[in-house]
Amino acid sequence: MTRTLLLAALLTALPAVAAPSDSALTTVSERSGFTKTGRYDEVIALCDAFAARYPDAVRCQDFGTTPEGRPMKVLIVSKAGAFTPEEASAKGLPVMLIQGGIHAGEIDGKDAGFLALRQALDGEAAVGALEKQVLLFVPVFNVDGHERFAAWNRPNQRGPEQMGWRTTAQNYNLNRDYVKADTPEMQAMLRLVNAWDPLAYVDLHVTDGAKFEHDVSIQVEPVHSGDDNLRKAGTALRDGVIADLAEQGSLPLPFYPSFVVNDDPSSGFEDGVATPRFSHGYFQLRNRLAMLVETHSWREYPHRVKVTHDTIVSLLELIAEHGTQWRQDALAADVRAQLLGGKPVALDYKATDKVRTIDFRGYEYTRTPSEVSGALMTRYDETRPQVWQVPMRDELVPAHVVDAPKAGYIVPAAHAAWVGAKLDQHGVTYRVLDKPMGKTAVQAFRAETATLTAQSVEGHQRATLEGAWNDEKQDIGAGALFVPIAQPKARLVMALLEPQAPDALVAWGEFNNYFERKEYMEDYVAEDVAREMLKNPKVKAAFEQRLKEDQAFADSPQQRLEFFARRHSSWDTQYRRYPVVRVSRAPR
Repeated sequence: MTRTLLLAALLTALPAVAAPSDSALTTVSERSGFTKTGRYDEVIALCDAFAARYPDAVRCQDFGTTPEGRPMKVLIVSKAGAFTPEEASAKGLPVMLIQGGIHAGEIDGKDAGFLALRQALDGEAAVGALEKQVLLFVPVFNVDGHERFAAWNRPNQRGPEQMGWRTTAQNYNLNRDYVKADTPEMQAMLRLVNAWDPLAYVDLHVTDGAKFEHDVSIQVEPVHSGDDNLRKAGTALRDGVIADLAEQGSLPLPFYPSFVVNDDPSSGFEDGVATPRFSHGYFQLRNRLAMLVETHSWREYPHRVKVTHDTIVSLLELIAEHGTQWRQDALAADVRAQLLGGKPVALDYKATDKVRTIDFRGYEYTRTPSEVSGALMTRYDETRPQVWQVPMRDELVPAHVVDAPKAGYIVPAAHAAWVGAKLDQHGVTYRVLDKPMGKTAVQAFRAETATLTAQSVEGHQRATLEGAWNDEKQDIGAGALFVPIAQPKARLVMALLEPQAPDALVAWGEFNNYFERKEYMEDYVAEDVAREMLKNPKVKAAFEQRLKEDQAFADSPQQRLEFFARRHSSWDTQYRRYPVVRVSRAPR
């Protein structure tokens, strides 16, 4: 089939749409036959136009300002008369937040969202759904990136003709920023989330990667992670959308279709649970549902818009039907989270070695050396569909499990201001100690090794710590923060403050000063100190045993001298000591 005939077929497959009486409610994309997408001034105009056309159902609001000074727009939509968080809560309405354009080149969600919204408001789709929920629609999250507008901003994507850019004006990837919240955009989004407390957060994307027939993947958490009981709701949401999409003719997947070995289809797939830098890894920590929607980049733009439209309609219908119960399930999970103190909690997840074979709808392909790069390259024949039988690892289990602190965490006064600001961004509860606690029994984490990345990640030098919590006594001064574990966001507290959590503050390098050596004993001084210490039989025996058992130690003059420096009173006791501690009793 030629590209022209294919495009015509896709256009006829789009939802039948009655011509709106007000052309201001259509997008550049719709008017172009879904070959183009509009600039951000269109979003501003449409937001106002929808509010004017549907005054009883739509409000248009700014919820933030980008670094380049552009307004961040949200449409608040409900036919139940709930346009504030308080009104939604009073009516017991579930709230769903759908966002497009977090990666502004992947812009299907903006155009599909406006189309689905207009149809729902006119009773042409998801009939009656808006009477039973509140929809928050953010057409474009990465607004400044959207206006870095050009053709080929996504070279491995078919359409639209021009599009925005992946990162923000400050070159941040917003879908790596949920838990660290560096950006003004994410801080604005978290304020919106904290105010409305959406039951479901839906993040609309387009994949990267290989060529195959499947046109969308739907991932939801909690399904494999988070509160055990809430996983039932997450699974029902995922499976319900997948079933609806299949009925509409799509080929949906419940996992992200990225090969285990890049560019090698035979390597198959491995499922996982995203860490909380990502949207669908973050919200399960708040006991809420999050969905990652990934249409397939090699499908034409009209097809991708249709699939995204169908996904939004399905979501509206499912939330209307089940949202009240799922909201109760989420609130019950909040209560259970307050009881996690002293109990084991998973910090992250991994796939086991258990492998099964799945059928996957791909294309015939060859793998031959490239005359350009010299590497082995995959070339697909899209005229010859083929069912691949490939390995899949999708049995997921916790990778790191720690017992939650019995009472909570203490953040020392020296870090109270900036950590407190970070906790505020996430709506985490804490209190400032107004008087010193004196010598207090705590658990302190000392790293045996601290590995700092050689290259920055999102502007951070990340740190990986190996060590353990141990009982100590420390002075706790006035001005320190007590962060209780007994709160609905207990899992989020642990994700932020547990030193071995994958996206903790310490993992993002915020405490790297503590893993840098600041004070030294000169070698000639250490030589004298060592000779004096060796007069102690216990020290001498320990040194000789280490020489015998550890060849790397024996071969390293520096390690041998440090053996004695660490036992000297001048040794820096803060070196490799994570400054946040855990307590088993709440301060009075």
